[in-house]
Amino acid sequence: MKSALPFRLILASSSPARRELLTRAGYDFEVMPANIDEPSGEGFSEPRPLVEHIAWLKAAAVAPRVDGGVVVAADTLGWIHGGPIGKPANEVDARRIIRTLAGTEHELWTGVCLWRRPDDIQLAWQEVSLVRMKSLSDEEIETYLRARTWEGCSGAYAIEQKNDPYVRVARGSVTNVIGLPMETLAPALEWMARF
Repeated sequence: MKSALPFRLILASSSPARRELLTRAGYDFEVMPANIDEPSGEGFSEPRPLVEHIAWLKAAAVAPRVDGGVVVAADTLGWIHGGPIGKPANEVDARRIIRTLAGTEHELWTGVCLWRRPDDIQLAWQEVSLVRMKSLSDEEIETYLRARTWEGCSGAYAIEQKNDPYVRVARGSVTNVIGLPMETLAPALEWMARF
């Protein structure tokens, strides 16, 4: 089923997971990656303003290139023990992150910014999900790392929508954990179409 919108929809991301979520929901959209240097989180003591800020930076990088339509930008970040869990720099970093998360619950935050052109109306929100990662042996961690699904993913994991062997959503939305909270995106896009 196609979700027809009265405007162009532009995804400010090269994330395959975000593209898949929009495609599965039936949206026609274009991909225009923001290609920004994302802040590390230094100077932010809370996750909400951090993901809000980065999502806005991504939208602001793409919006000037769009004559008309709605830019969708998002940023997803893990948060544990009062600090961010970013994307791993390499396999060594991914191993460190997975060891930190194994057997724990952590928050997964996504900030979303919709930026409509040419009138520059913006709508932003942030969502949190509670994610539980199972305890993992050293052997399980090495098997996981060899699969390379951690690459480019906040928290060094990419959740599967159903029956993920490593993580489960204890509270909140699976699509939020994937990187784009579809349950709230759909009504926000409808609002943009009416307003």
